[in-house]
Amino acid sequence: MLNFRKSACRKVSLRTKIVLLISLALFIFGVSSAVVSYKLFMDASLEQNKQIVTGVAKLAATVINPQMVDQYLEKGESAEGYLATRTRLSNIRDSTVNIKFVYVYKIQKDGCHVVFDLDTDDVAGEKPGTIRPFDASFSEHIPTLLAGGTIDPIITDDTYGWLLTAYVPVYNEDGVCQCYAAADISMDWLRVQARDYLFKLAGFFLAVYLIILVVVLWLSNTNVILPINTMADATSTFAFNNKDSMEKSLDWIRNINIKTGDEIENLYTSFVKMAGDSVKYIKDIREKNEAISMMQNAFIITLADMVENRDKNTGQHIRKTAAYARIIMVEMRRQSIYADRLTDQFMEDVVNSAPLHDIGKINVPDAILNKPGKLTDEEFDIMKSHTTTGGEIITNIIEHVPDSAYLQEARNLATYHHEKWNGRGYPKGLAGEDIPLSARIMAVADVFDALVSNRSYKKGFPYEKAFAIIREESGTHFDPQIVEAFFAARESVVQVADAFSKHEAQW
Repeated sequence: MLNFRKSACRKVSLRTKIVLLISLALFIFGVSSAVVSYKLFMDASLEQNKQIVTGVAKLAATVINPQMVDQYLEKGESAEGYLATRTRLSNIRDSTVNIKFVYVYKIQKDGCHVVFDLDTDDVAGEKPGTIRPFDASFSEHIPTLLAGGTIDPIITDDTYGWLLTAYVPVYNEDGVCQCYAAADISMDWLRVQARDYLFKLAGFFLAVYLIILVVVLWLSNTNVILPINTMADATSTFAFNNKDSMEKSLDWIRNINIKTGDEIENLYTSFVKMAGDSVKYIKDIREKNEAISMMQNAFIITLADMVENRDKNTGQHIRKTAAYARIIMVEMRRQSIYADRLTDQFMEDVVNSAPLHDIGKINVPDAILNKPGKLTDEEFDIMKSHTTTGGEIITNIIEHVPDSAYLQEARNLATYHHEKWNGRGYPKGLAGEDIPLSARIMAVADVFDALVSNRSYKKGFPYEKAFAIIREESGTHFDPQIVEAFFAARESVVQVADAFSKHEAQW
């Protein structure tokens, strides 16, 4: 696949959206998994520790002589077997990891009567017979304990830490509960383990997130983002300038060769087909437009020739003035004169419509049009009417072909090519830049051709004299800047004039 130019997105790029979507999905999945895993971990750990602490309490219950409980409460360490029993309880406590307290209580209505309470490194055990009030966490279990029943292990969180407590009843031969052997297992380590577990889980999910993100970004870049951006780039840089540019752009699109094997490839295939169809359609339109343009130009020349053929004096006037107008405009653009106006389209419109500048003469009688002598004032007024008549004729055409830019310039040329820079021309008496630019250009071309061409009533002036007259009337009849361009292109003007003179001589 070909490389493409990176272009800024208007808001959020597809890559960013994919990253955000994947991140959000993985975050939700990670948090949900962490919560579930943490709960399963805690439940499993609690269940395991309940079994441990219950087992320790049951083991402690086996070393208690239920017949001696009352004597232990009354005499304490002096009671027979008390010290030996305490030693066995200590051994049970010390043999099990995380067991913090092992003790024996006789549950009475007034509280917990201490039978055994082993000392620890941090806490001194209470003396036998001491009455401890019921812990708030046992409040709902007190009736069961007073009745000698069994309860499930209880979690407490007090000054001694986070503890899991198990109570196991000790029965005498008659099945009467004499006391409870109890064990507390410290759960503080569980908090540390849970925190470590969460850290490890977070690290694991971060690693998984990064791996998934890299893989997804690579896949999305390769199979989605790159193909889409490449097609977008190909579309934005597609050149419609000419046939070669279109073919080159179409070949570039075909050489992208996207092979993703999914909907993106289907989109690309349709995109290539559409581009090919568009190029074919545009080429077809251009060929038809060129044919229409050729027919249009041929029609203009034919129409202008019909008018010119009535005038026995003008010869190749319409062709020569069009050629002079082109030379003048090319030089004006070279010198940046009216550069904002002299577009390629404007210049083409002026050249194509130049042959119509005298179309109004179709309404001038032959007697006046071909009179060998000087015209009378009345005849000259009729001759001058060719400007307004020409404008009206082209206006009627524009009503049927409103979007033809060249006809707008044709109307300007036909109507205003006899206007003068100083405002003393006709038919409107426009002055300066109020006169359309195309008409100001045609004024120079028209007068020059009239000066150097042979007429039935005069012989053409030498080039030097014709140029001198044009220079003399710069600023009065003609736009001074256009005159400067005309003189700068003098050599080209003379070459055209000579070429037409030779052509007319052959005829």
